[in-house]
Amino acid sequence: MTEPTTTQQQTGEASPRRGLLEFCREGLPDRFAHLVFWPVAAVGLLLDLWTKQAVFAALRDEPDQSRTIIRGILTFRLALNDGAAFGIASGRQAFLVGVSTVALLIILGVFLFGSARQRIVQIALGLFAAGVCGNLYDRAFNDGRVRDFIDVVYWPGRHWHTFNVADAMLCIAVGLLVIATLFTDSSCRKRDRLQRSAP
Repeated sequence: MTEPTTTQQQTGEASPRRGLLEFCREGLPDRFAHLVFWPVAAVGLLLDLWTKQAVFAALRDEPDQSRTIIRGILTFRLALNDGAAFGIASGRQAFLVGVSTVALLIILGVFLFGSARQRIVQIALGLFAAGVCGNLYDRAFNDGRVRDFIDVVYWPGRHWHTFNVADAMLCIAVGLLVIATLFTDSSCRKRDRLQRSAP
């Protein structure tokens, strides 16, 4: 092993290998990021699976397999979806399982190596992971069919496509990412203006 030169000892410069390791560590999520991402993902997944199990068990023997929660607005209604959102790729179980698996790997990669340092982004990634895992579980262990039960009337006589808690978490995650992007862009523009105006 080569000893550091006198110049390196005097200036305190780190070796190239040490600098690379420090750079890699800086790019990894900190301890608090793990305390945000993993509990959000785990609790979200458990909540999705529990609500599916509870609602399907409660309404399976109902005459029309539905129950009004808020009249004219919200109903729990059992539905099985063998496609993606809005019935896309219906019946293509292997394809959807593959897409969900790739999506989950991308989410983990972005969290672990994408320098996602904003807490709101870490929460969004946790919700993404929970939502993808919840529906992936159904596709893998429920004959390729995702259990949906939330039926919302968004306009008199018009119903949104029936969805579940996993779908709701995915939508919330998208909203959080949009908010994070807007605030980040705003702060960056403000910082640039301050830098330009500085003497």
